[in-house]
Amino acid sequence: MSTLIKWLESHQLPCLNKSVLGIDCPGCGMQTAFIELLKGNFIESIKLYPALIPTIIMLAFLILHLIIRIKNGALILKITFIINCSIIIISYINKLITS
Repeated sequence: MSTLIKWLESHQLPCLNKSVLGIDCPGCGMQTAFIELLKGNFIESIKLYPALIPTIIMLAFLILHLIIRIKNGALILKITFIINCSIIIISYINKLITS
């Protein structure tokens, strides 16, 4: 696992938005937060990108729903999508204001 983490740390993709415009995009911090999550640093991961864990949960539920048609699964996915988008937008605005 440590080999994978070291490889991910050395192969992070640069943010095109940040390199061209000089400001973070709504997805900035997701790669670093994912690496921190793999290391077991849950709090640091949430601080870096608050929407990562809810997004992972949503994607896992989506895969589960595609395999096993869960009753009201589409409604649950819509609600979790709205929650994730809200978290992303709120944390992005907060990052812009506090930076």
